[in-house]
Amino acid sequence: MNILAKTRKSLIVYASALTLGISAALSAAPAAAQETFTWRVQSHWPGASSSYTDSLVRLQRVLDERTDGRLKLKLYEAGALFKAQDTFNAVSRGILEMGTISPSYAQDKVSLAGIASGLPFAFRNVWEAEYFHQGMGFEQMLRDEAAEHDVYWATDKVYPTEMVIKEPINSWDDFTGLKIRSSGVLQKFLTEAGAAASYIPGSELYSALDSGIVDGAHWGAAQGASSMALYEVAKYHVQPALNIAGTDVIIVSMKALNKLPEDMQKIVKDTLDEQFWVRTNEYLYKERITLAKVIAEQGVQVNVLPDDVQDKLTKAAQAMWDEEGERSDNAKKALDMLKGYLTELGYL
Repeated sequence: MNILAKTRKSLIVYASALTLGISAALSAAPAAAQETFTWRVQSHWPGASSSYTDSLVRLQRVLDERTDGRLKLKLYEAGALFKAQDTFNAVSRGILEMGTISPSYAQDKVSLAGIASGLPFAFRNVWEAEYFHQGMGFEQMLRDEAAEHDVYWATDKVYPTEMVIKEPINSWDDFTGLKIRSSGVLQKFLTEAGAAASYIPGSELYSALDSGIVDGAHWGAAQGASSMALYEVAKYHVQPALNIAGTDVIIVSMKALNKLPEDMQKIVKDTLDEQFWVRTNEYLYKERITLAKVIAEQGVQVNVLPDDVQDKLTKAAQAMWDEEGERSDNAKKALDMLKGYLTELGYL
């Protein structure tokens, strides 16, 4: 009986310990599942820029909702942590988990960045650029190149880039006399075409226009210019667009992405894919209503370039396209794909 009693007692103790262990494991499981991650996000947009709110704050909100608060984005506007041109390297090295850039800021790393920035006077409609990126595989080509630097590349939106200027362009001499704030491929194009183009950070753009350091600038199109108050000092909105392109990009550290649980990795990638379509369509809608508003309320005038100026700019643009194709075999492949596409559309 003593032996049976002792055995029974041991079994009771063992069962109790097992129950406690299982209970502890079960209570710990939800805590592990709810592990949270905080990503620092350095933007190239000043806080005043429309895209800072409409793109970056939107992304922050959507990811918070879809991950049930497990992924938090801590946002920093342009220049808060790094210079805009240094953001790609910071994300590549894992110093930053996420950032936003212009493709032009990564030209030394991604050979397709110049084409992504938008070859001037190539596309004539936004849907053409959308299809080139998503339907013809250009977006995946960009993503593959960026991945070589431990960066996940996601174009935020496709939209036209249009200048604002202080005095209208009525002749070729008017154009070649301009000092223009620009960046990337467009900066090179405008300079080679005959104007004087230079890079100025967004945070200094208004004062540069106001003081006469530059005569004109591009910051997106109507929506971007309005959000930066550029129409206060530059009353002419120039059309047609200098280019139509994926001028804004969201970049993610692959190191940070791979640390997330698989379900969260998928949420991030799916959300970034969705962002492309949502923001492109939203941007076009807001472009139309913003331009109408500044014309009505601020006396802005649309300056359509004279035909001879457009012809000269188109020739200058096409002459420099091939230079981008010489950057790598991949760039040549993308440029050939683009030229074939534009030929099908009847533009070449």
